[in-house]
Amino acid sequence: MPTAVLLSAHDVTIRRWAERDHDIVRWTELERGGHFLAMEAPELLVSDVREFFDKMR
Repeated sequence: MPTAVLLSAHDVTIRRWAERDHDIVRWTELERGGHFLAMEAPELLVSDVREFFDKMR
C-alpha cells in the first residue's frame, strides 16, 4: 500500500524503520506545527494530502 508520511516540527520518527515496514512514496517534514497538526495548521495537512493523492491518479 503506498504510504505518505507527514511529520510536523515536533514529531519524531526514524525513516529507515518506517521504510522497513511500509511502502513510503512520500515523506514530508514540516518546519512548523505540532502533534495536533490538523488543528494547528490545517492548510499544511490538506495541501500535503492533496499532493499525495494527485500523484496516485
